[in-house]
Amino acid sequence: MPLNLLNNPPHLPLIFPSILGADFTRIADEVTDVLAAGADALHVDVMDGHFVPNLTMGPDMVRCLRKAFPDTYLDVHLMVTHPESFITPFADAGANCLTFHIEATANRDQHNEHDLTAQIRAADCQVGISINPPTPADAIAHLLNDVDVILVMSVHPGFAGQSFMPEVLDKVRWLKPQLNPTTRLQIDGGLDTQTTPRALQAGADTIVAASAIFKPNNRKAAIHSLRSL
Repeated sequence: MPLNLLNNPPHLPLIFPSILGADFTRIADEVTDVLAAGADALHVDVMDGHFVPNLTMGPDMVRCLRKAFPDTYLDVHLMVTHPESFITPFADAGANCLTFHIEATANRDQHNEHDLTAQIRAADCQVGISINPPTPADAIAHLLNDVDVILVMSVHPGFAGQSFMPEVLDKVRWLKPQLNPTTRLQIDGGLDTQTTPRALQAGADTIVAASAIFKPNNRKAAIHSLRSL
């Protein structure tokens, strides 16, 4: 498994299709198609119906993806209220990176952001921290040297197909110069050929997209367009 994908990317930007945009009745074919089209990894959106108002997939999805695609980097985004309960199941299922939300862990005595980063490292996964649109970038300033990826949400998490929120780009601009060269700055939500250039210009180097990749008939062209922007 390409455990060093984030820290030693073959190129930038990295393109991570979110399988939330795939046809779940044909998930293996859909994933095969986007990987053949040039995707760098798969982004797996995990929602618990509590932290966000939606339910999606669990460890079994990751386990099946790992079995079918043993060499693919699996980037798991935990949009959950108690991420500490999900780390071991998803790590055991084959996740390469686990990203949790600062909003779910800050100000806790136990299972706080420092506990979570240590727990994820102990599970042999890379670590990501995410912030929602209303959360200021300095809420994660103390973690910038402790994680492999920063995920800035450019929509309110919970549902695909929302419109890109350009105001979050100020956070991307603030974060970028403070990151180590090996730390990725990921953005997720409403990314397409119109909004991706703005995100890249602001400093993002890893693009998560669902509809913009899975909806077009020519997915190779879609991924190439996002990467070349």
